[in-house]
Amino acid sequence: MIMAAAVEGQTAGTRAWPNAIRVAGVDIFHDLTAAEATWRSLETPQHSYTPYQRFDFLANWQRQVGEREGLRPFIVVAHDSERRPLLLLPLAVEQRLGASCAGFMGGKHATFNMALYDKDFAANATEADITALTGSIAERSRVDALVLCQQPLRWQDQPNPLALLPHQAAVNDCPLLVIEPGAAPAALISNSFRRRLKGKERKLQALPGYRYHVASDSTDVCRLLDWFFRVKPQRMAEQKLPDVFAEPGVEQFIRSACLAPRADGKGYAIDIHALECDEEVIAIFAGVSDGHRFSMMFNTYTMSANSKFSPGLILMRDIIDRHAGLNYRAFDLGIGSDEYKRLFCKDDEAIVDSFIPLSLRGKPAASALSAISRAKRAVKQNPALFEIAQNLRSMFR
Repeated sequence: MIMAAAVEGQTAGTRAWPNAIRVAGVDIFHDLTAAEATWRSLETPQHSYTPYQRFDFLANWQRQVGEREGLRPFIVVAHDSERRPLLLLPLAVEQRLGASCAGFMGGKHATFNMALYDKDFAANATEADITALTGSIAERSRVDALVLCQQPLRWQDQPNPLALLPHQAAVNDCPLLVIEPGAAPAALISNSFRRRLKGKERKLQALPGYRYHVASDSTDVCRLLDWFFRVKPQRMAEQKLPDVFAEPGVEQFIRSACLAPRADGKGYAIDIHALECDEEVIAIFAGVSDGHRFSMMFNTYTMSANSKFSPGLILMRDIIDRHAGLNYRAFDLGIGSDEYKRLFCKDDEAIVDSFIPLSLRGKPAASALSAISRAKRAVKQNPALFEIAQNLRSMFR
């Protein structure tokens, strides 16, 4: 249901902050449509943001998943004294531990979370600016705490100003492949590993119509997604994992985002890369990109005998080589420590969380959520504890 435009703090811009502070106030929107024009105006080369914070990505998530989970949009636009937008925080509010908490839209489907920033502001923001931001949010809303998880410290060559807030290491880091300009193929993937993959690929190349491609039209997208939503549940069951794609609204969100054209005309909000032959889809990887970085979201591969030739690894190689050829500078396979990611991504990118109380009620909630996150990280960093946790999870599933 689309609400009438609801804005908290329309008068916040009248508050006079010291001259050294650029954040003069905030507007808070509870309606996607009301925020859309400003949001889209920040999706330009003059702004810093990740592909996970594009309007078409998060609006589809909120309408298909967020609303079903009872999350209410809480979109913060900070502006200067002339009401020029400095940043947009795409948040949603939910009740956690008895407190009203605002966290990034996108849930588990957004690998990285960040505001959309004016680049000049991002480069020069101070702790006083961020204090002014959180102070205005506290004054103009009933939110008890900000729960700002999975934030990069930088994006491309720009700092993330919200990293000026008190923060802690996130539950997981992000394995990363840095692509140097003009890097030789062996600098991205070793020659020995390439030879192994090439040997496996020869078996697939014998299949009629074998090819790698990126879905380029709606018919292609829908056909590949139909296959994905048939095969992925089988793969999840085989691994004794819960089918997260069966959760309410998730399939609708993915389908709508995969069909949402990017404003720059370069693909969709989510792009689908595939290995196919005439008889079947062999593997797909889907992710987001922005001309600088490709970030994987979801994948699966065939249940047929062709799976023994490592089609997922072959497809990852193809995606890396393609984006290196397009002068991309980074590639990741999502946050987490899965072994296959280390075959390609040798570096680690630090990811941080901030739990910021805005009220007396928010203090114990923020403290508890921070402690829970630290405990999860400790388990993930300790192989013995992680194995125990995995076994307990299997027992209670």
